[in-house]
Amino acid sequence: MNSMLTRSQHGTICSQLGRVKLQLLYKASIHGFTGPAFHQRCDNRCPTVSVGYNASGYVFGGYTKQPFSQSEAYVNDDQAFLFTFSGEKLLKYPVTGSANAVRMVANSGPYFGEALVLVNGSKAVVHSAPGNYYNFTAADMHGNDLTLTECEVYQVEEATAFERPWRIIHWESVKNELKESIKIYQPTDSSVSQARVLLIGPVGAGKSSFFNSINSVFRGHVTSQAMAGCFTASLTRHFRTYSVKDGRKGKPLPIIFCDTMGLEESTGGDLILRTSAASLKVICPTVISSTPLLLWIRILKGQLNGIPQLVLLTKVDEACPLVKEDVKNIYKSSYIKEMMQEVSARLGAAVLCCSRENYSEELELDPDCTTLLLTPSSDASLHRQLL
Repeated sequence: MNSMLTRSQHGTICSQLGRVKLQLLYKASIHGFTGPAFHQRCDNRCPTVSVGYNASGYVFGGYTKQPFSQSEAYVNDDQAFLFTFSGEKLLKYPVTGSANAVRMVANSGPYFGEALVLVNGSKAVVHSAPGNYYNFTAADMHGNDLTLTECEVYQVEEATAFERPWRIIHWESVKNELKESIKIYQPTDSSVSQARVLLIGPVGAGKSSFFNSINSVFRGHVTSQAMAGCFTASLTRHFRTYSVKDGRKGKPLPIIFCDTMGLEESTGGDLILRTSAASLKVICPTVISSTPLLLWIRILKGQLNGIPQLVLLTKVDEACPLVKEDVKNIYKSSYIKEMMQEVSARLGAAVLCCSRENYSEELELDPDCTTLLLTPSSDASLHRQLL
């Protein structure tokens, strides 16, 4: 099952709950918009985060530490809260009547007091009554759109770390060696002076940020040559190439990055191939969740058969709180390992995926982030594909 939460929304919810991850238990479009379907998947699983989605674009729901059941009783939970997203910002509404925080109703989905019910009466609708044990404004919560397009329930699990890293990185010693090996790289075809790296992925995956990060490493300071940011539409509107220079006034490296418009469900990958297919050496698709986008990536991979291909797992700091605390935890995180294995299977990759943390908000280079960007990961790294 694919989560409808964006990575940013997932990370924001987790940040409210501590060092945790979310495991999807129930998805109404798959299991059914009914109370019995919800209870079959979610009863006695706790804590949980329940999320509703409507056609107006609102993402909203609630958290409870109590296990669901079908007892018809009210349950006390002084830590319960409702929430909604305003853009990427989470608005939180704590319970005001904790004795009636959650109600166990057999014919409905997640039932928060009498204030908010998702999948109400086994229908794809919301029951909304602000002030009944939770204070919120209906317009802010769901825009008064009470028809559900989706409902998901996640179990909240502790983000665990392995005692020993499952992949070894020599954080202190390897950075300069890796930079030097890329500087002196020469394409095997003598008629080609620079390898072209084509970046393909969905809107907001971090393609432009990945180039900016690599460029920053070699320039010696954080740069933002390619426009990047968090938007619903692609900031990259046209195919564009970027060279990377060694230092502020150094010579160009033997690599050219080819940035492309972010893939959307209605956007065909054939446009990217028509505008950029010449002289490609590497393709770097990024992580996706939507089924149509997954199909586009698979089609592109097939059409570019024979060209070295690399999967990048971006925004790992948003995906796992352990990594957000310290990037060196990346190969101790069980969640990151699970994500890499899942993406490898879904994209049909013959090698493991690479995990990368891009420079985005930092003002200065971080040695650990730089090492992670350059370090070979199995046979899938940019470094090994070029060499």
